[in-house]
Amino acid sequence: MMEPAPPYRGEGPPALWHVSEDDSIRRFEPRGGKVWAIDTRHLPLYWFPRDCPRATFWASSSTVEDDVVRFLGGDRDRRVHVVEPAWLDEMRSAQVVAYRLPEGPFEHWDRFWIANRAVEPLEVVELGDLVARHEAAGIELQAEDDLPALWQRVITSTLDFSGMRLRNATMAP
Repeated sequence: MMEPAPPYRGEGPPALWHVSEDDSIRRFEPRGGKVWAIDTRHLPLYWFPRDCPRATFWASSSTVEDDVVRFLGGDRDRRVHVVEPAWLDEMRSAQVVAYRLPEGPFEHWDRFWIANRAVEPLEVVELGDLVARHEAAGIELQAEDDLPALWQRVITSTLDFSGMRLRNATMAP
C-alpha cells in the first residue's frame, strides 16, 4: 500500500469524495462495474477542472534528500501541484464540486476507494476558486510551460507523485 501524501492545512476529518464539474449528480452508478472515490488526504489531487493536465508530487519515507532539495526546496512536508500557465484562469472560475460519499460500500485500493454498486452522495461541497483553495490549504501551486518535461523529471525521481490528464498538456516550443 502506498503512503499517504502529507496533510494539508484545513484538511478536515477523514471522508470519501468524488469530484465533478456536474453538480446535479444524485446517484453514482458504477462505470465498468466500479464507483471511484478518493479520501480526504488525497482530495486536493482533484482540485482542478476535469481536463486540466497536472503533475503533483511530495516526499515519501523513501524519497532521498537530494530529491527533497531539488523538487521541494528541502521541505519534506511540502506538497506541490503543477499546471500549465494557461489553466490558472480556468482554475479560478471553474465550477467544481466535491460529493461526500458514504464509506460503507467502498473498499480501499491503492490511493483510491472502489464500490461495486450504486452510491448516493451525502452532501455536495462547492470548491470555489481552486487557486485560492490551494493557497488556503498550503499546497504550492506552480505554473510550468513544459509540463511533460517536468513530469519526466518527477517520475524518475524518488518522490511520490500523481499525474492526471497529462495527455492534454501542450508541448513547449
